[in-house]
Amino acid sequence: MGCWLWYPGDFELYHGMLQNLQREERGYGWPAYWHMDGWRHHVLFSRTLEAAQDTRITVHAEGVGHVRVDGKKYAFGTAVGIPAGTHTVEIDVASLTGLPAAFVDGEEGFTDTGWMADDFLEKAPAGTSPLYRDPDMTPAEIPYRKLRCLPESEKAAEGGTLYDFGRMVNGEVTLRLKGARRMVEVNYGESETEALDSRWCYYREENAESGQALRKRAFRYLYLPGVAPGEAEVSACHEEFPFDCRAAFHSNDALVNDIWHISKETFHLCSGLFFIDGVKRDRWIWSGDAYQSYFVNQYLFFDEEINKRTIRALRGNTPITQHLNTIVDYSMLWLISLENHYWMTGDRDFLAEMYPKMQALMALLRGQLNPEGFIYGRKQDWIYIDWAEMDKDGVLCAEQILLWRCCRTMAFAANELGRPDEGYAGMADRLKDKIQAYFWNDRKKAFIDTYESGRNNVTRHANIFAVLFDFAQGRQAEEILNHVLLNDAVPAITTPYFKFFELDMWGKAGQLDIVWDTMRSYWGGMVSLGAKTFWEQYDPNEKGSELYAMYGDPFGKSLCHAWAASPIYLLGRYFLGVQPLTPGYGRFEVAPRLERFSALECDVPMKGGAVHISWKDGALRVTATRPGGTLLWGGESAEIPVSHCSSIN
Repeated sequence: MGCWLWYPGDFELYHGMLQNLQREERGYGWPAYWHMDGWRHHVLFSRTLEAAQDTRITVHAEGVGHVRVDGKKYAFGTAVGIPAGTHTVEIDVASLTGLPAAFVDGEEGFTDTGWMADDFLEKAPAGTSPLYRDPDMTPAEIPYRKLRCLPESEKAAEGGTLYDFGRMVNGEVTLRLKGARRMVEVNYGESETEALDSRWCYYREENAESGQALRKRAFRYLYLPGVAPGEAEVSACHEEFPFDCRAAFHSNDALVNDIWHISKETFHLCSGLFFIDGVKRDRWIWSGDAYQSYFVNQYLFFDEEINKRTIRALRGNTPITQHLNTIVDYSMLWLISLENHYWMTGDRDFLAEMYPKMQALMALLRGQLNPEGFIYGRKQDWIYIDWAEMDKDGVLCAEQILLWRCCRTMAFAANELGRPDEGYAGMADRLKDKIQAYFWNDRKKAFIDTYESGRNNVTRHANIFAVLFDFAQGRQAEEILNHVLLNDAVPAITTPYFKFFELDMWGKAGQLDIVWDTMRSYWGGMVSLGAKTFWEQYDPNEKGSELYAMYGDPFGKSLCHAWAASPIYLLGRYFLGVQPLTPGYGRFEVAPRLERFSALECDVPMKGGAVHISWKDGALRVTATRPGGTLLWGGESAEIPVSHCSSIN
């Protein structure tokens, strides 16, 4: 079977740039504010073709150029006869505006992994994707699944009509007016309040024409001022990426079921060619948001390709001089994500592909260390960690723990690939000693934000990282738990972004009561308000229109945000207890914690298979579709036989 070819990584750079140009706010475009690497505009594809018999090939291409067979030139679209034997085939493609790509039709000359791509500076194996195996579906197109949506209800409101689609729609709106032709205003909203606010709603079409398909936007509500109920027919073409949802969750707890399914809907909306933060506001590819999405993906779609597309798009080309999204910690999370992806997939080829880019990014990090070996933010860098109040007058402990974790990741990757260590393990050891000496406060039994200010301020962030990433172990981890993380006097984590790290840490520490209660109160609070997707942030003390405000904007809060889908990961990883013990699930563990349920039926995907878990009437039944599984239950362990139930009462 044939497939389209491009220079490796260029597909992601091309579509990543298009994605990062999609933000729209109140009538103007807002491109992402960081440097975006471009794709190659001229590529030479080549391979040696071994034809067992006389054959013919036809080359299709995106761009201008020609085909050469043994040096003889042919036009694209021409059937080229090739006699039996060994031949050199070259495809020269250039495009100023699109992605240079080629597709070869033929019994023996079909496109496969034997092709090389040359940008006239460097040659590498050509890039491909299982999405593009049809010559009529070019890499410039995105294979969306389309669904026609109609409003669930319409009602008169403030001199016009308000339409509720009953779900978040991401697509084009078409309206047909009855009677005389005229232009109308269309206001979009994630909430009813936003749609009715003609001044502050993010999206508004001021002069929509009957029968016209409007620009693709995300919304649940539409408001047409001056249009009476029944005067217009409104529909939308919702577009979604055709992911195969490989997970299922159903239990006796109706609220937890709702949380899982709303998380699934939220995550699917924020997943396309890439993981984006939210479908309404930014629509950009953020490394910190994506880091969390990789974990959710592992327990829902288990789609390896979206991970790889997002990782490639975020990193860009080499050399690198700017941090991802300009944020130092987002660069480090990108590095760590490569190890996480490898544990999920066991994909050594992808790790080897990305390793030179990991090295280059690590060199950027090592180039901005202070005399003590701590990373600091340059003038053009953003030191983020979280929106919360913390002492940032100096190098941050949380950043140093991430840097230590990056060193460990680099040492791990080098070992897996059989490469020289390049001093990463030693750097990690030295950095750990320095962090302990400069940031650990033995009186407070905690890591302080920074030592340079002299304030010895303690927040949860560095301490959460210390426990989550196994930086602090044994007695020190216990001291952090008791004096910081279980101490109400230390300001609580308030952002859902960092709440992910906190709940992941609590799950790892075995404090599942905290994870459970937080899911039911935080996500359950949104369910009680009628949420059909989960929000960027939720504060139960906010009422009315203040529920939708953020960043100083009355409708700045995203009501469909990828990081809000984390209950899928938390339930799969800690309550169903499924995790790989070796990269790619060669060995895996199922250690369920089901005492909060009286009945449960779930599927959890994994590399090359899935785990089915059933819990009813005190009987646990576990089925796996691949070997290598161990069931842990009641202090005992048992091998999970393939395609058979392992049943324990």
